[in-house]
Amino acid sequence: MPANEQPNQTAPLKLFSVVIPARDEEESLPATLEHLHLEFSLNQVPHEIVVVDDGSQDGTWAVLQGLTAKIPELRPVQNPGDHGFGRAIVHGLRQCTGDAVVIMMADESDDARDAVRYWQLLNEGWDCVFGSRFVKGGGTIDYPPVKLFVNRLANFFIRCLFRIPLNDTTNAFKAYRRTVIQGCEPLIAPHFNLTVELPLKAMVRRSPGATGGSARRSSRSRKWAAATCSSAPTCGWKNTSAAATTKKDSQKKRKAESGKRKRRR
Repeated sequence: MPANEQPNQTAPLKLFSVVIPARDEEESLPATLEHLHLEFSLNQVPHEIVVVDDGSQDGTWAVLQGLTAKIPELRPVQNPGDHGFGRAIVHGLRQCTGDAVVIMMADESDDARDAVRYWQLLNEGWDCVFGSRFVKGGGTIDYPPVKLFVNRLANFFIRCLFRIPLNDTTNAFKAYRRTVIQGCEPLIAPHFNLTVELPLKAMVRRSPGATGGSARRSSRSRKWAAATCSSAPTCGWKNTSAAATTKKDSQKKRKAESGKRKRRR
């Protein structure tokens, strides 16, 4: 990021909304939500967790109802319309009440500690925070080589097509100020293509800022300087490194983190 470019100076954020789409995730959700809530509480991040049950056929909804007694900040909702990853996220965005939002996965493949870092960066004045698996500090664990190759190829194509410096657009783990989300509406992508639609609109439309940089684990900062829309100020985004994990690795990580947190208490 050039020395003369800084995040926008704004009032401190009051509430961080986590939107998690979930379909048939009864096994993953308890650990994911408990660890997320604990990490936010330890770091004094005011938060709500909106989990969208997207037509689950297992006991996901019952699990969520049971967890509300243990996690007061949990707000489970059901998607009554057509199902799909993108549709579930859009429904969650309409239900959340925070002035900043982060999108995370139900299987804990996104690290709660990175979400805390997102909150801190947004409070520095950035409008969005985007994570990347493909910068220094990022990476993948137990990721199928073919899938990784296709993923990198797709991101390279998007980067060239739209002439943006972001090299991991398809990574869903991104955080936005609510004003940015509002500036990107209407959101129309029904499935995982929403992970591309939302950040591209944030950067191109330049709604009241858009700090770009998101992590599935941490990164370097840059300032996006594309043309602004008619009523919007400049859009700043912070790019951070991110590590993607598979569900198998997430389970291993949960066991290790549980031991650490018990010792911390």
